[in-house]
Amino acid sequence: MISAVVGLNWGDEGKGRMVDYFASKANCVIRYQGGDNAGHTIVNEYGKIALHNFPSGICYKGVTNIIGPGSVINPESFVKEMEHLRSKGIDTGNILISDRAVLILPFHITLERLEEQRLKDKKYGSTMSGIAPVYSQKYLKKCIQAGELLYPEYLKDHLESIIQYNNLILEKVYDTQPLIFDEVYSWLAEYCDRLKPYIADIQPVMEGLMQENGNIILEAQLGALRDITHGIYPYTTSSSTLSGYACTSIPVPPAAITGITGVTKAYSTCVGEGPFVTEIKDTLADGIRQKANEFGAKTGRPRRIGYFDAVATRYGCR
Repeated sequence: MISAVVGLNWGDEGKGRMVDYFASKANCVIRYQGGDNAGHTIVNEYGKIALHNFPSGICYKGVTNIIGPGSVINPESFVKEMEHLRSKGIDTGNILISDRAVLILPFHITLERLEEQRLKDKKYGSTMSGIAPVYSQKYLKKCIQAGELLYPEYLKDHLESIIQYNNLILEKVYDTQPLIFDEVYSWLAEYCDRLKPYIADIQPVMEGLMQENGNIILEAQLGALRDITHGIYPYTTSSSTLSGYACTSIPVPPAAITGITGVTKAYSTCVGEGPFVTEIKDTLADGIRQKANEFGAKTGRPRRIGYFDAVATRYGCR
């Protein structure tokens, strides 16, 4: 059985809690899009944990957790989160990283920061995680896939070409200093050996689980209104947050998804810029924010608070 858990609004609806609940009876949990730009918060015997890279089934022994091909991964952020989980006594040996997942490198974060600065008061409210640059360069075929870490000589040649391309942008568009190959490669090499044991071709894993009729949970990031195609453009993320994207990201046949759980909550929240028609801006919003701890799991930014938006939620369901 394959089922998806998705957000119906702007994100922060409580998907992590729902996935954590379903994961107790699952064989596999897969994050099929996005990166460490958002957090899924779960509370269990290990305490309160905000997961930015790892799927929300990581706390359950015997559950395979996969970062899928449609995801992007920051090696430094991943390693730090892995160390944090281990410090809490959580076994992280049940994680797999798709060899086709794309790596977020430091210059992607730099490019995002420079673009937000250029936009000034028209900025999108980025989390400064490098998500927009890395996804845009993925479609330009200018990125490093996780599987390339297994082939150092090819990695060096490919990285050099990518740095040359990005230096054109940094120097000609943003009038800033170019990248130095040795610095970028040294950064990547620092985390390379830590990631290697978890990198795998997940297609055979998925085929095996499906043949055994395993219980597979597809975990989405953010919400429908942040979807790159169907969200409130351009105030969106840079990947598809909808369940349908899992069919091309994992991949699984569309008919294989037998259930979709859409998550919402009693009031609306939103992090970042863009239209938010039910927004509350008085002391009521402050009270809700403090009482419900409505601060971004990634950035710590106060979430905007609004009344429940039935129109937006219906759109998310559609």
